[in-house]
Amino acid sequence: MWGLGTNRAKPCFIMAMLPFKPTPFFANKNRAFWNLQTLGWAGALALRGISGLANGQPISFLVPIIIATITGYSISLVMGVIYQTLIDRKPLITWSITLIVLLVGSALYAFVDAWVATLYRPGSDSNFTAILLGAFYLDLTLLGAWSALYYAINFFLRIEEQQDQMLRLENQATSAQLAMLRYQLNPHFLFNTLNSISTLVLLKQTEPANAMLSRLSSFLRYTLANEPTARVTLAQEVETLKLYLDIEKMRFEERLRAHFDIEPNAAYALLPSLLLQPLVENAIKYAVTPKEDGADITISAQLIGPLLRITVTDTGPGLKKQGTTANASTGVGLANIRDRLSQAYEDNHRFETRSSPGGGYSVIIEIPFETREQRQLQA
Repeated sequence: MWGLGTNRAKPCFIMAMLPFKPTPFFANKNRAFWNLQTLGWAGALALRGISGLANGQPISFLVPIIIATITGYSISLVMGVIYQTLIDRKPLITWSITLIVLLVGSALYAFVDAWVATLYRPGSDSNFTAILLGAFYLDLTLLGAWSALYYAINFFLRIEEQQDQMLRLENQATSAQLAMLRYQLNPHFLFNTLNSISTLVLLKQTEPANAMLSRLSSFLRYTLANEPTARVTLAQEVETLKLYLDIEKMRFEERLRAHFDIEPNAAYALLPSLLLQPLVENAIKYAVTPKEDGADITISAQLIGPLLRITVTDTGPGLKKQGTTANASTGVGLANIRDRLSQAYEDNHRFETRSSPGGGYSVIIEIPFETREQRQLQA
């Protein structure tokens, strides 16, 4: 209750950090009401007092003004309680009862004003009825303005709350979609690894089977420890890739040759977790598997101005020799990468695939360069 209830990356810029964190005025609605209530009636008191003194009224003129202000302050509190019970009702009920409450409150306010005026100006030529009618017009205007502001601010806050709720729901939907996309990345790898472990067990090669199982558990521990929507550093992502490649090397041995070329500064860049694993998995599937002598897979990363560029390249047969199209060959994994990048960066990224005429395939990703420290400052 307000009132009485409690495809091209673009440069990123970091806002200057304020020495304090600003708090929205309506973050605490109860405190905001009392601040506005006090300031509003204090302003009305000051305006009426200064106006009277400027027109030659004696200093004693302030006494009835102060009493009138206290009366209006108190009546508006009671009106606020009533309005709060009306605000969620049908418009006809809300506005009709509001009008009645406003008229009754103004009449009570005017009666007190008129009574106080006759006490402090007993020799006045105006009778009580004339003073009452004049006070009623003034007090109706004042309480009417107060009522209008009360409803306007409450409706504004409710609209903001609805927008915030919609934003939270959209963020939850986005997080759920990102989680779904990330959890779709590993089924083929997991199936192949378990199948290899099963084969090694059947062949009674317990030592390599245990080694592969140990590496698989380390990889899965990492994937389950991180939230699907979390950002990790490129260095952490590379370590995860090495765990994955260690498992795959036990299957492909010397046919799988992995190389890393990561610039030191690029290692601190943040990116969605497990973003690169499906790219390497795709390279193994379409470059290492079809060739008898295997293939080289190179993962490189460098800073290009305000951007982080990541390239995954293989020396496989490329698209032409596979006799397929780019969309067909990239599979579910690369489609999910596109979706995850769109969810995380919207249009503020680049995702490109290239196939060399002589063989080989490359995937290029460019995203805004951001470190954990920069992200904390923005938060």
